[in-house]
Amino acid sequence: MSVEVELQESVQYTPLQRMRHSAAHVMAEAVQEIFPDAKFAIGPAIEDGFYYDFALPRPLTPEDLPEIEQRMRRIIAAGHPFLHEQWPRDRALEYFHQKGQEYKVEIIENLPEEEVGIYQQGNFLDLCHGPHVENTSQIGPIKLMRVAGAYWLGDEYRPMLQRIYGTAWFNQEELDQYLWRLEEAQKRDHRKLGRELKLFTFSDEVCAGVPMFYPRGETLRHLMESYVRETQERYGYQHVWTSNIGKVRLYKTSRHWYSYRDHMFPVMKGDQELADDDAYMLKPMNCPHHILMFKSQMHSYRELPIRYAESDTLYRYEKTGALTGLARVRSVTQDDAHVFMRPDQIQEEFNKAVNLTLEVFETYGLQDYWVRLSLRDPHKMEEYEGSDEVWNTAEAALREAVDSRGIQYEEGIGEAAFYGPKVDFMVRDALGREWQCSTVQLDFVQPMNFELEYIGEDGQSHRPVMIHRAVTGSTERFMAMLIEHYAGAFPVWLSPLQAMVIPIADRHHDYAYKVLAQLKAAGIRAEVDGRGERMNAKIRDAQLQKIPYMLVVGDKEAEAGAVSVRLRTNVDLKAVALTQFIERVSRIVDSKSMEL
Repeated sequence: MSVEVELQESVQYTPLQRMRHSAAHVMAEAVQEIFPDAKFAIGPAIEDGFYYDFALPRPLTPEDLPEIEQRMRRIIAAGHPFLHEQWPRDRALEYFHQKGQEYKVEIIENLPEEEVGIYQQGNFLDLCHGPHVENTSQIGPIKLMRVAGAYWLGDEYRPMLQRIYGTAWFNQEELDQYLWRLEEAQKRDHRKLGRELKLFTFSDEVCAGVPMFYPRGETLRHLMESYVRETQERYGYQHVWTSNIGKVRLYKTSRHWYSYRDHMFPVMKGDQELADDDAYMLKPMNCPHHILMFKSQMHSYRELPIRYAESDTLYRYEKTGALTGLARVRSVTQDDAHVFMRPDQIQEEFNKAVNLTLEVFETYGLQDYWVRLSLRDPHKMEEYEGSDEVWNTAEAALREAVDSRGIQYEEGIGEAAFYGPKVDFMVRDALGREWQCSTVQLDFVQPMNFELEYIGEDGQSHRPVMIHRAVTGSTERFMAMLIEHYAGAFPVWLSPLQAMVIPIADRHHDYAYKVLAQLKAAGIRAEVDGRGERMNAKIRDAQLQKIPYMLVVGDKEAEAGAVSVRLRTNVDLKAVALTQFIERVSRIVDSKSMEL
């Protein structure tokens, strides 16, 4: 968060943000009591809490937080009023300069106002536009979370400060619920579960941010990609394959080179020195390649729309500090699609893309989501390709498509792609956290960049319109979300391993493998746990692996052609005929039901 945002836009704080902003000032006062020579930077409210940045005489440790917290509670209980004044710049500069508060001095020097806001509560006086609660007693339950490093103004060439993060809520129940969500999020962390469930791994010997998938992980992503592929085909999409590399000139034509260069891998050279525009790059996106496929043939208006889909791995050079397990990687597999259509087909194709998206969400049990209409930022027009006329047309067309569909949405100013507006589907997982998944983007610009044409009913050349569309977005990121949403306990149809056959004793191994053969013949993914462990230990291990079914087999089961079924939820279904069990699982898988 920039200093200007913290100082100038804080007036837009909600009541909860106002309270958290006030808590940040109370935390600064508590730190000042412990470290009288502390230097203060900024302390804004943020999502789920607040922070303040300090320059201190020694590094903080987690052991410091309880004392700071105790002092904060004392200050809060005292009910000190937040007193507001407006000071002339010169007075504020002189005051903070005398106090040795160099960061406050720098902030003031970069503010345009002739007067600056000053707030004081108790013994702490700070530069701030506010707003704050009336007095400290109006601050609800607080909890300090952690200490981290933070460069001043986010600039790695400026001093490293110490940042204390905290949270504040209106009541103890809300705080407890928040702390529970954090604890649950740690349990569901896809990086932790990815290791425990043997899904994926990373190695710096390969490349930071490039995952490698174990057999179960590859099975999971294959199931995900196959499901989307089959669904897309029902909606009229044709699947294509394009190269893993492209020439620089291609991405210059699409303008990605100018808007996205920092996220592309370095340019490669061939066996001989190539001209700059003919050098090769790892493919960062599919759209220029699909556009070339469309352009390679002449098309009649009768052929449109043409829908190309591709599940292909793209390469994006994300900063090392931004890499987060599967949620942010450098090798991105997208269920990408591009629709080339006539302008009069926009509404129909938009509806088709939305129907496809909602069907996929329903199958995955993702029912909590909201929609954002992402538009240009009128104050940063230089960041977008195309004329105002083209953009006005595109934004109006997409807004009409959304309104005609009756979709409730929020506008996201500045969230548009550089070539066009878009509709983004923001999914909330089981813990209420938001993930941007599906997107439908309307593009009038790329058809112009590549001079695309089709022959209209009048026999003349016309320019098509494009839709860029992804259902789940990145396979890797969507997998991360699903792992955390399901806490690793995938629906039966999506489980990499659906059943574990557990022989009670060595003499039951032959029957166990006969059961395995019948399961596999029915398309059920299963294994036999032939280890010399006790039966209960095998059941416990299978439950920890989140396997839906444990099939225990002994003398009685072998005689009856049955299996004793234990669910991963520890529900015991007792002995059932093997054929009956296969029918049950096949029904659940075919319907992609959430039941066990």
